[in-house]
Amino acid sequence: MSDTSSTSDTSGTSTTAGPSGWDFSGLRATYVNCTLKKSPELSHTQGLVDASAAIMREHGVTVEEIRLVDHDVATGVYPDMREHGWETDAWPEIYPGILDSQILVVAGPIWLGDNSSVAKRLIERIYSLSGMLNDQGQYLFYGRVAGCLITGNEDGIKHCAQNVLYSLQHVGYTIPPNADAGWIGEAGPGPSYLDPGSGGPENDFTNRNTTFMTWNLMHLARMLHDAGGVPAYGNVRSAWNEGEHFGWHNPEYR
Repeated sequence: MSDTSSTSDTSGTSTTAGPSGWDFSGLRATYVNCTLKKSPELSHTQGLVDASAAIMREHGVTVEEIRLVDHDVATGVYPDMREHGWETDAWPEIYPGILDSQILVVAGPIWLGDNSSVAKRLIERIYSLSGMLNDQGQYLFYGRVAGCLITGNEDGIKHCAQNVLYSLQHVGYTIPPNADAGWIGEAGPGPSYLDPGSGGPENDFTNRNTTFMTWNLMHLARMLHDAGGVPAYGNVRSAWNEGEHFGWHNPEYR
């Protein structure tokens, strides 16, 4: 089998599948790197982002990468903090790209056993959009999938991942199986992921989990995209407010 195989979609446009034969053309992914380091300083988190994003690009996904600290994103829980006392806020220019993506990957380092302050700010700004609705009347992020990548040289991958993934599902993202991956070196001061001799890029556990996460994100995003998202029954706020309770029975009226 050749490295790539050409296919055609229903419009006759030529597309290219990766070596596995899978083609996810038409899907978009946004990776948000929540490192504390501004460009062009080396980001070890970026190394793990690159590994995952390469798989997506190889199989037709359009990928956008954002290093959030490079942008003047205000602190707050409103879509545009310029309306709440801040002089500048880059978030209104950033979030449309996230909304255009079927896949979101939040990536960041561990500091003091927790997510970086930049990651916390990202989650808060995503939360600022959670009151908005999609075309079916569901919460805005329904029909999209999310995962996370964590790096560092101290313990905390699972703690950081559960915080990110809980937050994203709470606002409406769908989380596939094995939706987190990460790498940490030995406890205490030591080499980071991209440092010579760290063993990070060669770590089979990290490489396996990163690969599984990436494929599960693509598979579930394709399934939801092709199905038109999550069915809009039992989860439409306006219908609930109008009295449709989707089979919920109040015990007081039995």
